[in-house]
Amino acid sequence: MNPVLTFVAPPPGLAPLVDFSLDKIDGADGLYAMHANLDSELRLFLLDAQVHLPDYAPMLTDEQCASVDVRTPEDAIVLVVANPAEDGTTVNLLAPIVVNASTGASAQFILEGQNYSLRQELRAAA
Repeated sequence: MNPVLTFVAPPPGLAPLVDFSLDKIDGADGLYAMHANLDSELRLFLLDAQVHLPDYAPMLTDEQCASVDVRTPEDAIVLVVANPAEDGTTVNLLAPIVVNASTGASAQFILEGQNYSLRQELRAAA
């Protein structure tokens, strides 16, 4: 995966920021820290959905895919924002971040008409 993410539009709540770095978290497969290049204090934790949520299958529109030049499922990496808290971690399944695996072009899409949660409890695999 490209360690540099360039969003085609600022992620919700992060305008005007569009350039981010993506760093692997040592010892945690599929967990990343996304840092804003212009704001070193801003950090979001992201999970690779393929690693941690294998049944998660958001449906993207043709326009959404075109905006990050994703032509096949293999072109895309789907990440979800993780929100750690004292009582557990939740993930935002309603607004995944889709990354073009080759170019780093990225977008956060709000899924309309799909029954996903904004704060889904993350459970350990059985």
